[in-house]
Amino acid sequence: MRRYSVFAVAREALRFHQGWARAWANPEPKKRYDVVIVGAGGHGLATAYYLGKNYGIRNVAIVEKGWLGGGNTGRNTTIIRSNYLQDPSAAIYEKARSLYEGLSQDLNYNVMFSPRGLLMLGQTEHEVRGYKRTVWANNLQGIETEWIDTARVQKLVPIMNTLGPRYPVLGALYQARGGTARHDAVAWGYARACSDMGMDILQNCEVTGVRSAAGQVQGIDTSRGPIDCGKLAIVVAGHSSVLAEMAGFRLPIESMALQALVSEPIKPCMDVVVMANTVHGYMSQSDKGEMVIGGGTDGFNNYTQRGSWQHVEETVRALIETFPMLSRLKMMRQWGGIVDMTGDRSPILSTTPLGNCFVNCGWGTGGFKAIPGSGWAMAELVAKGTPGPLAAEFGLNRFKEGRFIDESVAAGVAH
Repeated sequence: MRRYSVFAVAREALRFHQGWARAWANPEPKKRYDVVIVGAGGHGLATAYYLGKNYGIRNVAIVEKGWLGGGNTGRNTTIIRSNYLQDPSAAIYEKARSLYEGLSQDLNYNVMFSPRGLLMLGQTEHEVRGYKRTVWANNLQGIETEWIDTARVQKLVPIMNTLGPRYPVLGALYQARGGTARHDAVAWGYARACSDMGMDILQNCEVTGVRSAAGQVQGIDTSRGPIDCGKLAIVVAGHSSVLAEMAGFRLPIESMALQALVSEPIKPCMDVVVMANTVHGYMSQSDKGEMVIGGGTDGFNNYTQRGSWQHVEETVRALIETFPMLSRLKMMRQWGGIVDMTGDRSPILSTTPLGNCFVNCGWGTGGFKAIPGSGWAMAELVAKGTPGPLAAEFGLNRFKEGRFIDESVAAGVAH
């Protein structure tokens, strides 16, 4: 793989950009792989990348029923933060955030990571107490966050109405090194690096069955033929329960749509990410000037990837008191992603009842921010067969034993 650089861009400009090679190969499936990863989204590709980089396992196939990065990786609002309350959550999200900082250099691909800072607004006294508690916990965890007052919030976000009659802004939990990245670039960068290691990315290859013998996984059946494997990793977000059923076990997750929308592009007016959890809306401004807006999940289980007018009304209505300027903007685009929600709103990185079969799911609404840390931890689990420090608390057995990592109660929101 030829390295991308300013010199390569200049050289290709002289040749009218006719010399660029494909970013990743499009091979035919082999009969057998050491590891098969189902799901070529951010988490699946990151798992493959760190299997190769950290453990030298490169006879790997990443199987995707559609196109690479066409699921939740390309359907999110790109927020990156690690200011979680519970120690296991904070550890894996901080690992991800720290890896994001050097990911462009690591992959030789610009993922457009922007550590612009992130505010979580305290709009009730209860929220203020909760966020101050999180700041103290983060300081003990080695994560840089702080509580800032209303005046500083107003200075950081001049377009905000901090004196709203129902929900005034009483301050905010501020993570200066949080921010955003370009979602599709993250997937493309990992895919390019995996392909360069000799891994096979198999697009338009739907899994139709999981084969096993004597309690051990043997391979998968796909729309492009059977594939044998030594180990199988299921990393398919909202469709995890479907794959688990094929493998002969059940998962404690439910799938539902999470919707988002973007406005027409406007001049730069907000250079931080703002989350308003009391009204359940969050917003940032993209590099193109669009206001990227998200809210809560649908209130019912579904597999739709479409938007709904009801969601637009609920989310914008929630935000418009704090951001009056939204009332004058037109919506340009809307979409939905299928998220996988556990009871405690924390992920599952675990062995399964089927030998040499592993699962990575349950990230709910927080999947994009976790991609590098999730891949790092999942690669260790697959390579060694047992979880490392980052994944140890996220096993399936926690639901049986009652060891919940309840981030929805801790943070007041699952994002």
